[in-house]
Amino acid sequence: MELARLAVAADMVVVAELLDTALTAVRTQRGGATLVGSTSTETVLGRWDANGGHTAVYVGEYHHAVVGLAAVTALARVGSTTFSGRIECCYVEPDARGVGVGTALMDAMVSWCRDAGCRDMDALALPGDRSSKQRLEAAGFVARLLTLNRQLD
Repeated sequence: MELARLAVAADMVVVAELLDTALTAVRTQRGGATLVGSTSTETVLGRWDANGGHTAVYVGEYHHAVVGLAAVTALARVGSTTFSGRIECCYVEPDARGVGVGTALMDAMVSWCRDAGCRDMDALALPGDRSSKQRLEAAGFVARLLTLNRQLD
């Protein structure tokens, strides 16, 4: 049985552990180190907390064990009164993948964005990360922009 629910204070230890694992995993992927740099788990959690009602943090459960993490933020669109949702994080432990936890987390974030009045949502997928790209496409996302980066000495 899979479930996505809003994280509560009692989840924060496991949320921090999952976020730390997710950041480490991202850094090992092509482009990941550039994307997250030396960002710490504490910095990210602090930013999410500072956003108050504009960021929602979810946990994904399987057989009553927390095995996934997702966070989404509603951002005001420049020059508009509307909002766009941005997926900040979506991570499921490798041993718990393929059982619907990621889908439940994605569905929860989409519902939250709709309820928050977002007109659309953005998510990032690193180059070569086919599983993330496929997960996003299965949830209805389409690529609209590629961002290329060149490091300067």
